[in-house]
Amino acid sequence: MKVLTVGGGGREHAAVEALYRSGAEIYAVMKNANPGIIKRSKEHLLCDEKDVAKVCSFAKEKGVELAYIGPEAPLEVGIVDALEAEGIKCAAPTKAAARIETSKSFMRELVDKYNISGNLGFAHFDNAADAEEYLKGIDYEIVVKPIGLTGGKGVKVQGEHLNSFEETMDYVNEIFDQNIGGAGVILEERAIGEEFTQMVFVDGKNIVPLPLVQDHKRAYEGDVGPNTGGMGSYTDSNHLLPFVGEDDRKAAIEILQSIVDAMAQEGCPYHGTMYGQFMLTVRGPKIIEINARFGDPEAMNVLPILESSFTDICWKMATGTLTDDVEFSKDATVCKYVVPKGYGVKSESGHEIAVDEEAIADCGAVVYYANVDVKDGKLVTGTSRSVGVIGRAPTLEEAEQNCEKALEHVKCDAIFVRHDIGTRALVQRRVDHMNELRSA
Repeated sequence: MKVLTVGGGGREHAAVEALYRSGAEIYAVMKNANPGIIKRSKEHLLCDEKDVAKVCSFAKEKGVELAYIGPEAPLEVGIVDALEAEGIKCAAPTKAAARIETSKSFMRELVDKYNISGNLGFAHFDNAADAEEYLKGIDYEIVVKPIGLTGGKGVKVQGEHLNSFEETMDYVNEIFDQNIGGAGVILEERAIGEEFTQMVFVDGKNIVPLPLVQDHKRAYEGDVGPNTGGMGSYTDSNHLLPFVGEDDRKAAIEILQSIVDAMAQEGCPYHGTMYGQFMLTVRGPKIIEINARFGDPEAMNVLPILESSFTDICWKMATGTLTDDVEFSKDATVCKYVVPKGYGVKSESGHEIAVDEEAIADCGAVVYYANVDVKDGKLVTGTSRSVGVIGRAPTLEEAEQNCEKALEHVKCDAIFVRHDIGTRALVQRRVDHMNELRSA
């Protein structure tokens, strides 16, 4: 099957590898020359991923039958609507369905309208004065988010990033003054607990759950520093997490099924991978955000252990024929992102980076290229995450060790890594935190 892929990041490289393993002939569109994607593609086009006309023209010219869209930005501008108008099936949501991610107020109001469990208190505003008046009237900590897309970097939390009323209002004003996210601000009740990711495949009505993953947003070891797009993630061999039990996972899956049902009732049925980010609290899972695609880096944990044909799954998601016979191997995976110095604040870019894929494979790991490019025949870093290194093994501890060994084979003079991701100490801290909250 001829498959169009859109996107040039680590998430998209992982998806391309899964499509390639399942026999797809790949035609890739991306804004950067990702060497891993280029290696697996029959042909590729370098262009703005939001240039709908150019992407559609390339897809028609190559006779593709199915499209996989990786990033959220092309979804927001309606790339799926345009491709489907040309008769190309898409394992991704339409512009209307992608609002579950592209508009945080749409998501919260949908969950509220259909009385779906897991919602948090929220209010959204189109001006700073009304937001300030609201903040003066509440006595609990909140989370400040731009309503629109910010690449996972726009969230600030009272008590972590914002330590006074003045700091909170400074950020609210910054969102409006700089038009961050482009659609106003949403203030949400702060949930206390541990975050986890439950992703599902969706065909418009049916869902199939993927293994649970935990991402790590903070830039530096010990969960400090600015929020990022994600510094790394892990999944355990039993497809759960050490602090998430079967009942909590079932509750999260039921929330996602209810959202899919609600979207169908709203006339915008959802097709593609849906990403549910939850906070496990003493009152069960609470919705932090819903995304209209794979998580990044979470895709790099689950796609390497997918044993079923990803091409078949994408076709079934696109055509409303999804079945629950999707198989994953019982391996643990640990992903650690290699990122440019300054990432999360102001990245240093343009540094040459060397990746020894064979040596990484010998370590029981795999590497996915992300925000890198080829300049003058050399692989160089961009301003975002550079490469994801994923250790795989029967146990979480072995997978983390394999990842660490493999990281030695990525060389650059201006990079850093969060080495604590997937370690016994950090995972135990998550478990202890949940036990403390429950006992209190």
